Amino acid sequence: MSDKIIVFDTTLRDGEQAAGVCFSERDKLEIALQLEAMNVDVIEAGFPAASRVEACNVAAVARQVRTASICALSRAVPGDVDAAAAALEGASRPRIHVFVNCSDVQLAQQLGKDRDEVLGMAAFAVRRARKYTDDVEFSPMDATRADPVFVAQIVRVALAAGARTINIPDTVGYILPDRLAALFRDLQQRVPELEEAILSFHGQDDLGLATANALAAVLSGVRQVELAVNGIGERAGNTAFEEVVMAIQVHGESLGVHTNVDPSGITAISRLVEERSGMAVPRNKAIVGANAFRHASGIHQDGVLKFRGNYEVIDPAVIGHTTGTEIVLGKLSGRAGFVSRIRALGIVLPEGGLDRAFDRFQEVANHRPQVDDEDLREICDMAQSGCVSDA
Repeated sequence: MSDKIIVFDTTLRDGEQAAGVCFSERDKLEIALQLEAMNVDVIEAGFPAASRVEACNVAAVARQVRTASICALSRAVPGDVDAAAAALEGASRPRIHVFVNCSDVQLAQQLGKDRDEVLGMAAFAVRRARKYTDDVEFSPMDATRADPVFVAQIVRVALAAGARTINIPDTVGYILPDRLAALFRDLQQRVPELEEAILSFHGQDDLGLATANALAAVLSGVRQVELAVNGIGERAGNTAFEEVVMAIQVHGESLGVHTNVDPSGITAISRLVEERSGMAVPRNKAIVGANAFRHASGIHQDGVLKFRGNYEVIDPAVIGHTTGTEIVLGKLSGRAGFVSRIRALGIVLPEGGLDRAFDRFQEVANHRPQVDDEDLREICDMAQSGCVSDA
């Protein structure tokens, strides 16, 4: 048996909180429609109480997207809940996501409330949200640094008020995977009512642990993961959509879970978000980076030319990567990669020419980061003429 993991995309909300990002209404619509086409389950479109423009943008997404649930974020205050509900009026499947601070440090240093006041805020806001929609999600912010007893207490209050999804956020990317797994096991023991709800995880990547934490959460019974395309978001970003979706695809059988996401749109959505956010994807970024399927080492080139699975765990075509596996020639490349590339260029060398060409290639490669096709043609022309002197 395989359980479905609900994919909750927060690119348009928490992703937009990345410094320097500002999505227009058109941007949000195009990204949301592409996510919908990929069968993403929930799209968090924004935080309507933030501004009139933001409320209008969320409303536009809510009117256009028909199959995915459209979610709006709300603090645990009446005005926010009402603003979220108003923005979602045109949605076919509206969700209101209520959150409130939970850790003692944030209660004291940001919110200025005690635990009893926060419990009252959570209960009131969830009940108010339920007047607008049956689909209410609740997040105790900074839960991974909070007292586990209080986390259980506020979760129980939110469930009693009508929340259907309980999301545990690692708001500052603090927790280690084994401790997160223990937190979820403890929470489920303390709050057996969670069996009737969806348990969710939202991770930040401040320590580079977001994907590992998301998978640890799944192994601990979480059935919704909150993700952002290219991992964009506050500070070091959110849990990367493409990483978790593909990790589940590759390891789904052993994890006992699956998603309904169509991975063939991953490359296209990554490029769209990169363009509209203005945040360049690092070349070495997992799954969607420019170097994800490029091989420069001679040993790797030889192996991948013989059988792609020697050095790639994902077929590039599965994620809509049109270029596919690439052999990049440089000073670490071997004969196999060199021969493969010149054959691809349609170059046929006479007897002895191949050895001369490869020797010349190695001389050139020692002084350049990459030897391109034009360089190869020149090298092979010289080998055909028998010229081996430096040019």
